[in-house]
Amino acid sequence: MSKRLGWLLVILAAAAQAASPDDDFLAAREAFHVGNSAKLEGYAKRLEGHLLKPYVTYWQLKLRLEEAGVEEVRAFLAAHRDGPLAEQLRNDWLMLLGKNQQWELFEQELPLLVGDDIEVTCYALQSRARANPGEALREARPLWFVTRDLPESCAPLFNALVGNNLLSTDDLWTRIRLALEAGQVSLARRVAEYLPAGQAPEARLLQVIASNPAGYLERQNFNLKNRAGRESVMFAAHRLARTSPPQAARHWMKLEDRFAQEDRAYVWGLIAYLGAMRHDPDALAWYARARDLSDLQLAWKARAALRARNWHEVLAAIDAMTEMESSEPAWRYWKARALKVLGRAEEAEALLKPLATEFNFYGQLAVEELGGKIATPDAAYKPGVEDVRAMNQLSGIRRALELYRLNLRVEANREWLWAIRGFDDKQLLTAAEVARRYEIYDRAINTADRTVELHDFGLRYLAPYRDVLKTHVTQLELDEAWVYGLIRQESRFIADARSRAGASGLMQLMPGTARWVAKKIGLRNWRWSHVNEIDTNISLGTHYLRHVLDTLDGQPVLASAAYNAGPARARAWRPEATIEGAIYAETIPLNETRDYVKKVMANATYYAHAFGQQLQSLKQRLGVIGPRNHDKEQPLGDMP
Repeated sequence: MSKRLGWLLVILAAAAQAASPDDDFLAAREAFHVGNSAKLEGYAKRLEGHLLKPYVTYWQLKLRLEEAGVEEVRAFLAAHRDGPLAEQLRNDWLMLLGKNQQWELFEQELPLLVGDDIEVTCYALQSRARANPGEALREARPLWFVTRDLPESCAPLFNALVGNNLLSTDDLWTRIRLALEAGQVSLARRVAEYLPAGQAPEARLLQVIASNPAGYLERQNFNLKNRAGRESVMFAAHRLARTSPPQAARHWMKLEDRFAQEDRAYVWGLIAYLGAMRHDPDALAWYARARDLSDLQLAWKARAALRARNWHEVLAAIDAMTEMESSEPAWRYWKARALKVLGRAEEAEALLKPLATEFNFYGQLAVEELGGKIATPDAAYKPGVEDVRAMNQLSGIRRALELYRLNLRVEANREWLWAIRGFDDKQLLTAAEVARRYEIYDRAINTADRTVELHDFGLRYLAPYRDVLKTHVTQLELDEAWVYGLIRQESRFIADARSRAGASGLMQLMPGTARWVAKKIGLRNWRWSHVNEIDTNISLGTHYLRHVLDTLDGQPVLASAAYNAGPARARAWRPEATIEGAIYAETIPLNETRDYVKKVMANATYYAHAFGQQLQSLKQRLGVIGPRNHDKEQPLGDMP
């Protein structure tokens, strides 16, 4: 060996020994993810006594779970029952036991599983079917009507249901319809294989229709004598309604006389629902031809009626919902509004009073509808020094904090949530205070949000980085409370937050938007790597917010929708005639944006209260939304 090579090996050995425990842990995690058990073994030895050693042990055991002995697995489960790793391993183990049909051991471990996993559920039903097939299959039957693809462990149950004539042909077609309604064409084709010979649609036909429903309907050479032909035409009408409800309605009007009344009503329900989501003025007329509507279809019937100011139809739609759906805050509020307009004030007040005690968008609206003013409760409990110290010593909290320090947020969130399960209000507020002190603002907010009777809105509505943000909102003449309400919803004040769509930072900027704003304001030396710098992110985000506000009538509801879903959509959702801001928010077609706008506006009211601003009511903040084309149109290509 040359002297130079010898020295190189010495240097490399020294560097390896100098690696920090953090580096070793992260390297062990990577070794697990690539399935390198030999490397993992080496890191495990160096991490003896480390706070996060249980994770390394779990990774080692997970990689060789097929060969692990029962006592070894149970020893791990017993040793780590205070954290989520035991639950993860038990779930992994149960799936393996079910796959290998080790039913006796499976039945011993199943009652100890805390969570609910559909794959394990199907294995559990398989196990029970050995002794009591009739009862197990009856319990499995509701799974057949789940619209998403289910794991392989459910397939034997479905085969048994079909084989034992516990699913009728109508049941088979119901699941095909549900899959097609959800856009799951491949699933529908697989389900169709369960139909008796000769009764399934032609191979690839459903995919052809999905690709070009209008072309299929215009051919008009349908075979309506069998169910496959009729269902194919109904699917085509539904599929076309996803892009053009009026066109689908025209086709269906020509065809419906050749279908049974039940089928006519079914298709009209789909066209009406999709039309309501597109704010089509004919949606209520289409709903009048439908029946047996789902809660989702009824929700959009109510929204279409709100846009049309048809309070009788609002009330009828909500009254037709299931008890679970109609008890949602949105429908309690709008039912009260409908009752009030229709002269049934006492019934309206009976709904509004309990709703007004809830801390949400509709609770605020209910307070104002009753003539009150929005306020926040005084903090009824503040943890003491000993309370915080004791919380800091809990093993689950300690592991979570260590994982947050390593920026392993998925594992850290799982550990945190496991640690706080079962906490009472005082413990939740103490844990939230611990998170605040460590600047883990999202956990502080989410944990404080869980309290039932004791509340601390100072923790629920944290306002970090205020000095930085105040400079920008003052310069741009933005409402500070509204901007805080938006950031709280965007990132929960996680400075390096990153969404699945690629948005980053406190104000969740997309690359194109950040680049466009940086150029517009003349930001020098802009690089995407700067996006998580707090001052830079706030500067870009507030300038963009000012921009969309200026181009959308200065209306915060529209600007909030634009910030989340884009200015073009916010404009497209504007009404034909002026409506309340609350109705605009309620009738936003995208679930995420609808929820986002409501929460941003409700957040803003609480922040205004906390900042001592002259309080606007929520209704004043929401304002009224004027007809389309009232906002300042942006030249094509000038906006991200």
